[in-house]
Amino acid sequence: MALGGGHGLAASLRALRKVTDHLTAIVGVADDGGSSGRLRGEFGVPPPGDLRMALAALCGDDEWGRTWEQVVQHRFGGDGPLGGHSVGNLLITALWEETGDTVSGLDWVAALLEARGRVLPCSTVPLTIVAEVLGHDPARPDEVVEVRGQVCVATTPGVVVDIRLDPPEPAACPEAVAALAEAEAIVLGPGSWYTSVITHLAIPELAKAIVASPARRIVVLNLNPQVGETSGFAAHTYLDVLFNYLPDLRVDTVIADHRHVEDLDALYRSAADLGGEVLLTDVGLADPAHAGTHDPERLAAAFGTVLA
Repeated sequence: MALGGGHGLAASLRALRKVTDHLTAIVGVADDGGSSGRLRGEFGVPPPGDLRMALAALCGDDEWGRTWEQVVQHRFGGDGPLGGHSVGNLLITALWEETGDTVSGLDWVAALLEARGRVLPCSTVPLTIVAEVLGHDPARPDEVVEVRGQVCVATTPGVVVDIRLDPPEPAACPEAVAALAEAEAIVLGPGSWYTSVITHLAIPELAKAIVASPARRIVVLNLNPQVGETSGFAAHTYLDVLFNYLPDLRVDTVIADHRHVEDLDALYRSAADLGGEVLLTDVGLADPAHAGTHDPERLAAAFGTVLA
């Protein structure tokens, strides 16, 4: 099982597919930009974009899977009403209208794509991320201001010191909570740390289920800081943030790329605070032009080592 959103979650899913056929993705529903934001605003549905990306990542490697992956990711051009929308976002929204149920609609889309796993939302209502940001205004470096919305938080200047969700303490998707109780392994990261990873811990039922689960818990660290949201983060900072948000969380293994660790001792200490060990290996693409991107083959090998 993997939790997150966007490109980070998709990277984990593509790697985990090479290790197991039993996969569930729990996906954030706080996106408010682009096609997802427009559909969210017009229909009042959870933003479908990250759910679409997870489904696309679970498409098979045969001709059917490759074709449908391209179709659901296809984005219309132009300046008309469909401009900027992706086919997958529209398909998911249509199935939600047809079925009247968020989870059933996603299951039908997964069946159409012959996805190798299940995709669930963290909550069945759209969420808004609210962050407290220090130094948002460079002229007032000691001032803390409120920043609302995933897009604004992900690109904010200053330092994120706290996040919460609106509505506060939202209900978790029941199927997601049940899946966590039955999981053999839970993967957190990589991805936008505050807006894709920590948001799951801000949902009380999900946080409780993650802590209580008998599953092996694995954290995959980002390769590079994200400009804005995690500017200046060292490898160990991601773990420190996890610990601060959920001190009861216990982690078994932290997967880190040795080329992206500045202070190895600090990383070991932060992992130990969470009860975990560090697997230091190569998980990034070898191509220097994509130095911040995880390699599905290398990440799959790391997962295989941890889960063996």
